[in-house]
Amino acid sequence: MFVLDNAWIIPALPLAGAAVNGIFGRRFTQKTVNAVAVGSTTLAFFATLTLVAEFARLTPAQIPFIRSFFPWIVAGNFRVDFALQVDQLTIIMLLVVAGVGWLIHIYSMGYMAHEGGYYRFFAYMNLFMFFMLILVLGANYALLFVGWEGVGLCSYLLIGFFFLKKSATDAGKKAFVVNRVGDFGFMLGLFFIFRTFGTLDIHTVLSRVEAMPVETAGIGTLTAIALLLFVGAAGKSAQVPLYVWLPDAMEGPTPVSALIHAATMVTAGVYMVARSSTIYVHAPRAMMVVAVIGCFTAFFAATIGLVQTDIKRVLAYSTVSQLGYMFLACGVGAFSAGILHLMTHAFFKALLFLAAGSVIHAMGGEQNMFGMGGLRGPIRTTFLTMLAATLAISGAPGFSGFFSKDEILWQSFSSPYGSPILWFVAVVTALMTTFYMFRLIFLTFYGAPRYDPHHVHVHESPKSMLIPLVVLAALAIGGGWMAAPKLFRGGTDHFEEFLRPVFAHAEEMRSALPSHTPHELEWPLMLLTIGGGFGLGLLLAWWLYIRRPKLPEEMAEKMPGPYALVLHKYYVDELYDALIVHPMQWISTNILWKTVDVAAIDGTVNGIGSVARELGQEARQVQSGNGRTYASWLVAGAAAIAILFLWLGH
Repeated sequence: MFVLDNAWIIPALPLAGAAVNGIFGRRFTQKTVNAVAVGSTTLAFFATLTLVAEFARLTPAQIPFIRSFFPWIVAGNFRVDFALQVDQLTIIMLLVVAGVGWLIHIYSMGYMAHEGGYYRFFAYMNLFMFFMLILVLGANYALLFVGWEGVGLCSYLLIGFFFLKKSATDAGKKAFVVNRVGDFGFMLGLFFIFRTFGTLDIHTVLSRVEAMPVETAGIGTLTAIALLLFVGAAGKSAQVPLYVWLPDAMEGPTPVSALIHAATMVTAGVYMVARSSTIYVHAPRAMMVVAVIGCFTAFFAATIGLVQTDIKRVLAYSTVSQLGYMFLACGVGAFSAGILHLMTHAFFKALLFLAAGSVIHAMGGEQNMFGMGGLRGPIRTTFLTMLAATLAISGAPGFSGFFSKDEILWQSFSSPYGSPILWFVAVVTALMTTFYMFRLIFLTFYGAPRYDPHHVHVHESPKSMLIPLVVLAALAIGGGWMAAPKLFRGGTDHFEEFLRPVFAHAEEMRSALPSHTPHELEWPLMLLTIGGGFGLGLLLAWWLYIRRPKLPEEMAEKMPGPYALVLHKYYVDELYDALIVHPMQWISTNILWKTVDVAAIDGTVNGIGSVARELGQEARQVQSGNGRTYASWLVAGAAAIAILFLWLGH
């Protein structure tokens, strides 16, 4: 069990790559940078595969496998070890992070080949991989929080990678600040956990929670902890109202969008909520909050995606929407379904971003879909792989997203924590998802070219970019088939069965609640979802952008108000600027700086300095250089001391 006993090797490999390229990369050639960056992630991925093979030989009694390496923080009763744990949920997350991250590193060699700061980019990417692996391997909330903050730091560095571009640096700062708001809630949750349980060890905390009663009335300790943790998750995983940073994060290079803002980092909040499932099932009010916010976020972001013109921004709002689906699943107690969608989403959304990058590469940097068209012939491999990802995210039967999305929709209807209202909103969201994704496909790859072929020489991407697309396309097609047998009577969802030990207590608590939904409704609801969500969405997109391509423009002219509202993203950023950003800037400038800092602090310090300077000027006068004057002062001083002693003697 070499790798299990030394699981630290997996995150250490990309950390070493980040250190080598970060320190010495300026003097390296591109091939050397590639060897270090891609080589370290390749080794990390194969070490992960070895760990999976070793994990498969463990008995149920040996899981979770926890190894403490050394005491990390010891202060009075507070003790945190550098400890890593491996269980079924860890295995899924490791394969997603290490596997998808490895493919994106390979893709980046071609995409970033002509960009400045090549070594710096890969140092940041490797550093991100290190922190994300620490996040999913951490056996205590403190170590998880280190990875949590680390990926936030790397997100800031990678979003603002093009630091000479103001929009990129602004987007990086925005991501950093908004995530700090969520992280403040997360930290309060951790403080509350330690105060309640005296430890931050995840396994110990969840074991003690199992013995506690369910908080069915009011906001008790567990409900408060669950809500505070969810504040952190809402920031990291871009849920309303803290979602505003993710669309702007598209200012970073496309591989960054694929790795951080589609496949891995933004799913950290979902992972943390699923890891803490025992806490949430003991706090049903918190679960309701998670489900409602997730469902609303999915719907809200999908409406914005309907009219966006930038190919990456469409995918950005799609990411926010799909993250909402994952939280909806966790909120109705279907944690396995949420993690399945996390995994399938990593496949098809990473593919969508990388394929979008291939389109942008072919178009010489153009990102406006209305400046494209007719690309399915010149870049056929990119088209076919992006079409596979679009079918997957739309829930087309047989594709990976179908199995995860269908399970979420069914659980949102049938779970004791769910409701028909949540199901209906989720189905409408599925329809919009299909519509805006096929709108993207039709505008980008169909119709007559809307670009000047004399200035834009469309060309397919190099093999280093296409190979990851093909691999991810295969995963987007077949990545959900582990759940397929459940669709048939008596069949087993092998993915859910694999994760059952992790969510055993949550499933036991959910099973104890009454459910009034007969299982026979699953197939009719699934067929309704396929027809209404996938079929109708595809038909509307085809009608508006292939059959009647002038109609969308006519509709926008007839409804200028609603169209402008959605196009400008409901003016949420402007509202935040007016209510939060500008008032804080005014307070900082006029009160904290001019009044407190300049007038009070600087005025006091400068006043004391001025008085001291004046006293010094006066005192200098006694230094006349005249010997008689010095003798007089000496006699006067001696007399004063003599008088003082005589007075004290009395």
